[in-house]
Amino acid sequence: MSRIAVIGAGAWGTALAMVLGRKATNRVKLWANELEVVESIAVRRSNDHFLPGFVLPSTIEATGDLQAALNRAEIVVSVMPSQHCRSLFERMAPLLTAETTIVSCTKGLEDGRLLRMTEVIAEVLKKQNLNARVGALSGPSFAKEVARGDPTAVTAASADRTVAVAIQSAFNDSRFRVYTNDDVIGVELGGALKNIIAIAAGVCDGLGLGHNSVAALITRGLAEIARLTLACGGRLDTMSGLAGLGDLVLTCTGDLSRNRTVGVELGKGRRLSDIISGMHGAVAEGVMTTKAAVGLARSKNVEMPITEQMFAILENGKSPQEAISELMARATKAEL
Repeated sequence: MSRIAVIGAGAWGTALAMVLGRKATNRVKLWANELEVVESIAVRRSNDHFLPGFVLPSTIEATGDLQAALNRAEIVVSVMPSQHCRSLFERMAPLLTAETTIVSCTKGLEDGRLLRMTEVIAEVLKKQNLNARVGALSGPSFAKEVARGDPTAVTAASADRTVAVAIQSAFNDSRFRVYTNDDVIGVELGGALKNIIAIAAGVCDGLGLGHNSVAALITRGLAEIARLTLACGGRLDTMSGLAGLGDLVLTCTGDLSRNRTVGVELGKGRRLSDIISGMHGAVAEGVMTTKAAVGLARSKNVEMPITEQMFAILENGKSPQEAISELMARATKAEL
């Protein structure tokens, strides 16, 4: 019997708990910060707030008690918003052991320190003298479709192959295929940075632009993601895989993408603050990741024109039309 704690009961955390809970050999504790989520799952076996319409397996127990969730957990799945990762792991660290396998499923960067989520986790645990067994899970995977049981493929990344295989073994089943990868940098940056490009793709749709514009945006967006990934020590081949191109295409084109939806509303002329307030607690990680991505790119002297323009739109209120004009007016150069 495997004891697994999923920390974060938003749509993505709940969907992952459902994948894990499909195995009769797993016992899953799903920690929620919101009392109404715990009550909804306990009474109706459904997360009516973040992922309505799906019945959770009986192997899942929801709790608002962090200590209860982590008690004797062999695997901890981290699915909180990126801005809460450090503070939550500071609370969690005394409850973890050196044998605990931690799976980061948050697709974002830490603002200020410009760290990937596995770096944040390792840094916090090091202060507790824990040499963390940390990996990342990423790939093209809308929560609603994962919960529905649609065939999905993702990748589990860790520099330690035993950690990657442990994650693969925990999650893999007939509807959720998990590959392994040792390029943690590429997998995490692909998952985080694609959200920025997805907001830009939504802007194109909100402005009424056609498929040409979105295809160009995805292609050039992937190019700048790859540049930063290489500068940070990741690999180019990861960018052609599930955590790179796969996740980028999904998030830029799928109607279930929260980041793309934010962009659509921006393209229609709505203010960012109004868009966020209307999301009812759901998180579009790209909004928070853009500033960190710009900072990371500047620290590595990497050119990321699309990301820079999205930063100007999100942070400074620049008009999308002006941003597109400036991108199209940049000096001509060779593609490769």
